[in-house]
Amino acid sequence: MERKKMALTLLLVMTFLLFCMAQASSVDSSVHIQDQFTNFELVKGPNRRLLAFVDCGRRCSVRCSMHSRPKVCMRACGTCCIRCKCVPPGTYGNREICGRCYTDMTTHGNKPKCP
Repeated sequence: MERKKMALTLLLVMTFLLFCMAQASSVDSSVHIQDQFTNFELVKGPNRRLLAFVDCGRRCSVRCSMHSRPKVCMRACGTCCIRCKCVPPGTYGNREICGRCYTDMTTHGNKPKCP
């Protein structure tokens, strides 16, 4: 009886390993996922992580294009973009789209930092 349980357990483990190997060989080493705000690169393997890539320069130049002080706006927007990995669409408003990181960041004077 004990031998049958051991053989069944071994068979299940071997089946699971074969299934995992089949899945791993059918998936590429990296997968690219895009949405309208951020590009993500999902890296599979020993260094699994979800890396967010945002083109901060391009998005901040659009965001600050109508600002009264574009250089100051670009500097603040670049800082916020690097830290939060997000820039809201448009030239004004829509800050809630980027979440708490973007909306809660403040200057030393307790004013909102991100444009």
